[in-house]
Amino acid sequence: MIVRMWEARAEPYGFADLITWVCDTALPEVEHDPLHVSSEVFSSTDHRVVVISKWRSSPRPLPDPPATLLARPPHAWDFTEVDR
Repeated sequence: MIVRMWEARAEPYGFADLITWVCDTALPEVEHDPLHVSSEVFSSTDHRVVVISKWRSSPRPLPDPPATLLARPPHAWDFTEVDR
């Protein structure tokens, strides 16, 4: 299992629109992939949106959000579970 964390910081005026874009546009594009297991969306008080998605392998990248909503480009990191 691979967990991808995707994070974007919105311009304050674009925060609600970025959340809407993630939920209504970006996630539907990847959730139909047979390797996709699940996704969760989180937000913070400093206008960040985080998507945590789980994949069987080979995570698909989220599409690029509208640049006008962003304070900076999004970042993504992949994680695997640690056996303990």
